[in-house]
Amino acid sequence: MNRRALVALAIGIALASGAVARAADAAGSSSAKPAAVNVNTATLQELEALPGIGEARAQAILDARKQRGGFKSVDELVDVRGIGPKNLEKLRPYLHVSGKAGGLSE
Repeated sequence: MNRRALVALAIGIALASGAVARAADAAGSSSAKPAAVNVNTATLQELEALPGIGEARAQAILDARKQRGGFKSVDELVDVRGIGPKNLEKLRPYLHVSGKAGGLSE
């Protein structure tokens, strides 16, 4: 290879690696921590965004909230089917309780 071809190859590699790094940064930012949600007003979609909460657990939380008239404490979530003490500890940073159940969304 001649010198121009080597320079062009080096520039191409540098540009490609920069694009890969930017794509990795963008992908990493999309997996940022979800915002803390109020379990007394959260929607099904907001609950599903929490780590380890799928549609069934989110719906179980909403059902329990409706039945109880809201949660007084995050600790009450251990009574919800599918959420045990270990799951609650993982979820605790993302949850808070204030006020009565307002958004009895699906």
